Formats: sequence, structure tokens, C-alpha cells
Amino acid sequence: MTSEAVRRVQSGSPWEDSFGFARAVAAGDHVIVAGTTAFKGDLLYGDGDPYEQTKVAFATAVEAIGEFGLDIESVIRTRVYLAHSRDVDEVGRAHKELFDTVRPVTTLLVVEGFMDSRVLVSVEVEAFRGPAGP
Repeated sequence: MTSEAVRRVQSGSPWEDSFGFARAVAAGDHVIVAGTTAFKGDLLYGDGDPYEQTKVAFATAVEAIGEFGLDIESVIRTRVYLAHSRDVDEVGRAHKELFDTVRPVTTLLVVEGFMDSRVLVSVEVEAFRGPAGP
């Protein structure tokens, strides 16, 4: 794949510079969004609220695919990482509200934790921007 076929978008997160990654990368027909939390700058939205953190994290991820002219309808895969299994219902509720009509494939994992203990949820999104299938 040539470098012209790959485009990267930065969000301004300080982690992008310190770790050397992009918020989203378009490669061919796919746009992939890195792990995204409810942080916007130094402010964590939904502190202590997994439902709100999920909504904010996915809104940020969908905003990233918007840089490529895509929207929530283009999402084909989501991955959700939780700090606590107790939050599955609230996170699932937020996911359903956002993606019920889209129905992407989804993986839900409980992890040991995140770099900031206030983070309860991190999400990844993959979108497809190719031609419509039959």
C-alpha cells in the first residue's frame, strides 16, 4: 500500500505525541480509530459514570471518522474495554442507543485497568468507506 493510500488524523491528545500514534488512520477502504476514552484535553467527562464515559468516548471516535467524511452508519466494528464487569449493563445501554440501527460487530472485554484509574471505558471503532455491496 502506498503512502498516498494511508491518511492519518491527530486529535491533539497529548498521548499521541508522547506515544507516537494517530487518533485515526484511513488505509484503503477502512478507517480505524485508536483506543478512545472520555477525556477531552485534561477533563474527564462522566467521572464515575460508565454510561456517560461510553457515550463521550464513542462521540469522540465518531468525530474522528468524520474527518474522512464518514458517520456512525459507516461503523462496522466496535471494541469496548471495561475496567469493571459491573459496568457491562450501563455500557451496553449506551452502545445500543448509539449503534442499534447500525449493528456493528462488537467485542467487549474487561481489562485490569487504565493509565488513569478514573477511566472506566475505552473504545475502538473501525469504519468502512468502500463502495456499497450488493
